[in-house]
Amino acid sequence: MKHVNVRPSITLREPAELLGHGLVSTSALADLEKVAARYAVAVTPEMAALIDPADADDPIARQFIPRAEELVTSAGENPDPIGDHTHAPVPGIVHRYPDRVLLKLVHVCAVYCRFCFRREMVGPGKETVLAQGAYQNALNYIRSHPEIWEVILTGGDPLMLSTRRLADVMADIATIDHVRIIRLHTRVPVADPGRINGDTIAALKAPGATVWVALHANHARELTQKARMACAAIIDAGIPMVSQSVLLRGVNDNATALEALMRAFVECRIKPYYLHHGDLAPGTAHLRTSLEHGQELMRALRGRVSGLCQPDYVLDIPGGHGKSPVGPGYVSPTESLSRDREPGGETRYRIVDYCGDVHLYPPNSIDG
Repeated sequence: MKHVNVRPSITLREPAELLGHGLVSTSALADLEKVAARYAVAVTPEMAALIDPADADDPIARQFIPRAEELVTSAGENPDPIGDHTHAPVPGIVHRYPDRVLLKLVHVCAVYCRFCFRREMVGPGKETVLAQGAYQNALNYIRSHPEIWEVILTGGDPLMLSTRRLADVMADIATIDHVRIIRLHTRVPVADPGRINGDTIAALKAPGATVWVALHANHARELTQKARMACAAIIDAGIPMVSQSVLLRGVNDNATALEALMRAFVECRIKPYYLHHGDLAPGTAHLRTSLEHGQELMRALRGRVSGLCQPDYVLDIPGGHGKSPVGPGYVSPTESLSRDREPGGETRYRIVDYCGDVHLYPPNSIDG
């Protein structure tokens, strides 16, 4: 039986629902039931409508539609690939860097990404929200550490909170004198843009702290007209936005797709921030690229688009050692030049431009 993708009116959470909307095949159903028993599935109407069921490699489907490959755990993959637990002094807090903490309030999302590095911790059957006692303990931890300048709300997706709860959380954090920045990481403006309304934006405002919103999107098609309007509403309210994306095989691992995504962000007044190398989460090997390929793409992006469109290509070092820039290098010292070419045989720097051409740069270009 041939199925046609009919825009659903509700979020699709079961493989049978995906089948009914033409998003998976009957032959795949048994394996996908096994995947869904282990990892959460949720595809909002907005995301489902973007999927072309005739395209076996549709970049939106690769992000949200479960695949049998997720049942295979590859060498090196880990349920906690970036070491959240290593840096969790109290429940709900991850304190990996001195001046900032993650505050994980919820463990639910509007959509569940097939590459999620917290896929073992989110979704049905898991703890859905941080209990009130644990929340107060987390606030007390932040209060007792004056070096914490920024609190990053994550999870799960903090914009899945009710607007009343979100407003209370923002106010609680903003009253801590040494916290100056509150950042929220979310997919909601693209996955469920209707949730971004006046009440949501009012809840985001926190007198006493500067608020930033980081939007997660991986393909330009996600930035629909409704998504762009949701982002514009946030930005027009005085809340700046940055982006974070994951480099994904078959989604954005070519220069054309990456260029379109970064330009789309900038057109929306969203500054590209991070391009993450795929984490070693279980069952995600089919979506990861090599570091070398990521570096090639960053070189290509440097030559193709404005500096406004350049994200930092970063890797979260497994085990909780933090993010490290892994983009291509453009500077290296040369061997000493021969004396008959350069008096004193000075070592110079090799500078590689975006075309791959090498230029020599003197080591003492600034006096004093």
